Amino acid sequence: MISLVSAHRANRCVSRRELLRLSSLGLLGLSLPSDLHAETELPTMATAKHCIFIFLCGGPSQNDLWDLKPEAPDGIRSVFQAIDTNVPGIRFGELIPQVARHADKLAVIRSMTHDDNGHDTAIARSLLGQLPAQPGAVHVSRHDHPALGAILHRLRGDCGELPPWVILPRPFTTGGPPYKGQSAGFLGAAYDPLMLDKEKKGSLSDRDVKLDAIRHPEGIDQARFDARRRILGAANGTATTNRPASAEALLSGHYDKAFNLMSSGNANRAFDLSHEPAALRDRYGRNEYGQSFLLARRLVESGVRVVNVFWTFFDEKGCQFNLWDNHGVPNDVCGIDGQLKGEAMLKHQYCCPSFDRSFSALLEDLQQRGLLAETLVSVAGEFGRTPRINTTAGRDHWAPCYTQLLAGGGIRGGQVYGASDRIGAYVKDLPVTPDDFMATIHHAFGFAPESAVYDQLNRPYPISLGAPVTALF
Repeated sequence: MISLVSAHRANRCVSRRELLRLSSLGLLGLSLPSDLHAETELPTMATAKHCIFIFLCGGPSQNDLWDLKPEAPDGIRSVFQAIDTNVPGIRFGELIPQVARHADKLAVIRSMTHDDNGHDTAIARSLLGQLPAQPGAVHVSRHDHPALGAILHRLRGDCGELPPWVILPRPFTTGGPPYKGQSAGFLGAAYDPLMLDKEKKGSLSDRDVKLDAIRHPEGIDQARFDARRRILGAANGTATTNRPASAEALLSGHYDKAFNLMSSGNANRAFDLSHEPAALRDRYGRNEYGQSFLLARRLVESGVRVVNVFWTFFDEKGCQFNLWDNHGVPNDVCGIDGQLKGEAMLKHQYCCPSFDRSFSALLEDLQQRGLLAETLVSVAGEFGRTPRINTTAGRDHWAPCYTQLLAGGGIRGGQVYGASDRIGAYVKDLPVTPDDFMATIHHAFGFAPESAVYDQLNRPYPISLGAPVTALF
């Protein structure tokens, strides 16, 4: 999706036509209008420097994972047992025993709520942190409000040689363009995320998560690459007559960004999982999920500000399933593994067992490296599941009440915020909307909701319409 390799395979330097194409895909972010106005003051009272935003695509079941109701009647009560965590009084479901040992690091928000039970529109709102400006629109557009990574890039600036915002293991889409919340919107492509163009096949396979776009293709060594850069610089010096100085400077800046990213040893090392001990890679899980979590840790450790990790499933045939969407079906569909009854979906290796392993490994690893205090980790979904179990042993869409998590980055661990009613159907206390959840993340970086970013007509927009949940800190 963002490959620079094609330019080198043709045995030439990156052409202007290639650069324009790449910018539209989000790697270089060419944006020729004049620089946008932005909040210039540095944030105050920031508690986070990085964010790993984990999205469980499809809507995880709070009733079976985070907010079990063991006293609820049959048909509502989970078939899974509640287990103790390492925090007295907080209990999780038996499917996540390793995560339960890290409850002291977690803020469990059991009062998430909104009014949209449709996947597409709820995903767009949850990733944007607000309702899209155009009702019903769900795919990325240059008219969008900027997403979290773009806002922080705009307000905090670049991250040296590394991109400020990366999406792993690929952009989240279900057949169309990526959902909203994965672009810089009206800020322009210069603030878009760096995305991997990863094969959509075999999420549970033992494959490395790599970014080939920033590696030299075969036959192009560093000396040859540097020589091409010098030739390009000389050519640019003789071809500026008919371009405005500001456009030439901006174009040159984007060339520099591309060349620096490809020639940076630090950038290449950050994306190279082979530098990790085999035992640690095993601990995370030798699959797309575990290796994406490990790569997210490497990236924030190297200086990347925001990493989105999307948890969906592709089988070996390339078929996609929103596995957290555990309605369940009566039997296997077309012989494709992944279509199971609802409770079996949660127990499948592509779901809770892999999440339990990789998420607990991430929390351990961040803490052991001294990174958790400055890295805000969130676990979100577009909604939760119905209190009532359906006829295929699953649960259906339910936005009125569900659970999300925050850890690190100044968050006080070992707490439950808000409450659901006795069957987990509606919020009983302290409601939190997706808008509030995103405002809370901005708050961790020191920005109030009214902090502004500006579109290309210099019109100010508040970064959030929600209210931060400051009691979590």
